[in-house]
Amino acid sequence: MNVLVATEKPFSKEAVEAIRREVEQAGHTLTLLERYTDRQQLLDAAAKADAMIIRSDKVRADVFEAAPGLKIVVRAGAGYDNVDLEAATKAGVVVENTPGQNSNAVAELVFGMAVMALRNMYDASTGTELRGRRLGIHAFGQVGRCVARIAKGFGMEVSALDPFCPDSVIEEAGVKPVHSVEELYSSNDVVSLHIPATPETIRSVGYDLITAMPKGALLVNTARKEVIDEDGLAKALADRPDIKYVADVAPDRAAELKALYPARVFFTPKKMGAQTAEANAGAGIAAARQIVAFFADGTRQHQVNK
Repeated sequence: MNVLVATEKPFSKEAVEAIRREVEQAGHTLTLLERYTDRQQLLDAAAKADAMIIRSDKVRADVFEAAPGLKIVVRAGAGYDNVDLEAATKAGVVVENTPGQNSNAVAELVFGMAVMALRNMYDASTGTELRGRRLGIHAFGQVGRCVARIAKGFGMEVSALDPFCPDSVIEEAGVKPVHSVEELYSSNDVVSLHIPATPETIRSVGYDLITAMPKGALLVNTARKEVIDEDGLAKALADRPDIKYVADVAPDRAAELKALYPARVFFTPKKMGAQTAEANAGAGIAAARQIVAFFADGTRQHQVNK
């Protein structure tokens, strides 16, 4: 089988070598398409693929149409909104993710940005501390649970909202469950976003929720830019000069917001949550192993288009 690693933003060299070992030891062939600049390059490479490993690369209907032999696509990471699941299912292609592999890396970035924001972007002025502050976690999946673990080390009070996670699971992590989005935002000094971009969540975090946060509040987004109502965010920043917003996903209005509020907003130059050596290798190796298992005996534990 030909396993294509198609990554506009490549894995590290060490990760690629580890992926190659997993694939070739199982008797398959590895093909690399890195830093491609034209969509046709992806389509041409996919045409010969039986399996694909991707990162943030967009796999839409055109890929499935160009790749008649494609049987499985694995997104190295938790989120998979860059894959057209309906088109994949129609084409008979299994789509999987690698949950948990990037979680700690993303969670650590939450606190890296939070500390920077509360220290006024390191502008030499007097900032504030995380200890004793209240943290709300919006979605208590793998990343949210890592965020909760780290928050305890900072001495924060932690609560979480996740209608798909039982209260007992949240409580076992030493976290207080809350049951409405309004309560989560109004009762926490810092809110960390981990919701996926779905029809229900797109633009769901806007003016009302942001301005309901307490004085000196901080909103941290390492999820997706689409979950933020950017007009509402801009209005909230204008009306509440005490609020700060930092994100691993720059909004469409990033340049405007940075010009207006340079000391209150920060956006990474590209999505960096999973950009650690450990996460880089872990997600890639997990993807390779899942493909090997799929071809060996049909295993599809992490299929997301069931």
